[in-house]
Amino acid sequence: MIISAQTAPQSRHPIPRRWWHDAVFYQIYPRSFRDSNGDGIGDLDGVTTMLDYLNDGTADSLGIDAIWLCPIHPSPHRDWGYDISDYCAIDPDLGDLKSFDRLIAEAHRRHIRVILDLVPNHTSDRHPWFRRSRGSRRNSKRRWYIWAPGKGNGPPNNWVSAFAGPAWTYDPFTDEWYMHSFLPEQPDLNYRRAEVAEAMHGVMRFWLERGADGFRVDAVSRLSKDAELRDNPAASDRAGASRSDAGGVRVNFYCHDQPEVHQLLRGFRRVLNGYGDRMMVGEVWPREQPLLAQYLRPDELNLAFNFRFFKSPYSAGAFGAAVRDNDELCAAGAWPTWTLSNHDFMRHISRYESDNATEGRARVAAMMLMTLRGTPFIYYGEEIGMRQVDIPPARRRDPMGRDGCRTPMQWSSALQGGFTASPAGPWLPCGDYLRTNVAAQARDGRSLLALYRRLIRLRRETPTLREGVYRSFDGIPQDCLAFYREGAGRRLLVMLNFAHEPRQTESPAGTLLLSTEPDRLPQSLDARLVLGADEGVVIDLGAA
Repeated sequence: MIISAQTAPQSRHPIPRRWWHDAVFYQIYPRSFRDSNGDGIGDLDGVTTMLDYLNDGTADSLGIDAIWLCPIHPSPHRDWGYDISDYCAIDPDLGDLKSFDRLIAEAHRRHIRVILDLVPNHTSDRHPWFRRSRGSRRNSKRRWYIWAPGKGNGPPNNWVSAFAGPAWTYDPFTDEWYMHSFLPEQPDLNYRRAEVAEAMHGVMRFWLERGADGFRVDAVSRLSKDAELRDNPAASDRAGASRSDAGGVRVNFYCHDQPEVHQLLRGFRRVLNGYGDRMMVGEVWPREQPLLAQYLRPDELNLAFNFRFFKSPYSAGAFGAAVRDNDELCAAGAWPTWTLSNHDFMRHISRYESDNATEGRARVAAMMLMTLRGTPFIYYGEEIGMRQVDIPPARRRDPMGRDGCRTPMQWSSALQGGFTASPAGPWLPCGDYLRTNVAAQARDGRSLLALYRRLIRLRRETPTLREGVYRSFDGIPQDCLAFYREGAGRRLLVMLNFAHEPRQTESPAGTLLLSTEPDRLPQSLDARLVLGADEGVVIDLGAA
């Protein structure tokens, strides 16, 4: 076997380093992180009390650099915070503006940045804007939303909601239909009205002036729709329009990923640029994967989630292809973003479950996430291997069945996992906190939590992992993934075995820095390393 390195396209323009290039982000679903007042619901003060766990400046903390808070605004909770009824306040379940200010102050004191979920595509149907909009066709807020007369006895066109069913709801009071990309209780805003964009800019300024470090922007590619409200072409129409992306998510041509969205993002970016070192990362589902690069132009998003990587099966080939494609997309100066779990999908440890290989796979996934070129995002509980929870029908809250990945953080083996002292219990059932919890893993140097701590510390202490280029490495079996990280005068080799049995490699000699297998200690290595089953390693090859 011949050892070779395949050069991936690298940036043609140097990327000015910003804090988010080097940061490890941690996503928090606030209702499920920590309950501070005993009502069974996690809250902002609960997040504040656990900041030392996230980063207290020592090796005993997780070591993350920034947190992303899922929506914290008042909401009727049809879509659990993603249906906002007041953009400039805090949901009473979560606290108030003083709670937010405390969280920002304490996070910044620990050098932890805080970004918020910005939901600009739609509001709740109980938002004052929409109440006025549906009150009369002549109301000044009427055209802040997308209203249209029907065709015959049906909706204006054939657009469908991302949550299934028509994307239109009939309003008998004004005898027109309003458009919604998601639930009927989430009417879409109409960004063809300049005052709507200005209102959202005002929302951004409100939170930036209060100390937020940026935003995760929800449903970015849905912000602009076809001005003529044309029907989406039939799936059989190859010239046109309804397609599925690489992850199998159905997207629609005329109500999704329209060119005008980029002008809107440039407006958001101008607001951010007025506040110094702030950033935004987008939830982007482009019609076709190459279109993701357009959202990462220098005056648009700073980062964008790569859902092809996110949705990849547990396969060296699938992950390798997604990484190579994303590296090509970012060749013009953009910066990659990596994540494997979030609030919308089954937790990845459960997606990758395979009998006694499950934890090994979680360890390999963790090493991959922390060693690729780009910015990693961890979903709360991922670092201890929290599983997807099967929620009994009587306890389900989310209409789209996503409760199982939003269950309470498992802090200890105490009642309710140490999440709440409420006699009534938590708002959602807990997972298996007796077997999987922070307190037990914090004491165990062999635990998944211990591995995450070591990986994050290695990344922080190794400029090559944060800044270096990515080059694939071919001296490895097909069911393994390997790549060089080169930069800052150093060359590292990462090798990941996706098989549940040992694999012989053609690796060069070097020094083992870290293995996902706790019993393999740092040591000098000869060439042709044998990777253990479900093992990943980081090897220092010396000066570049």
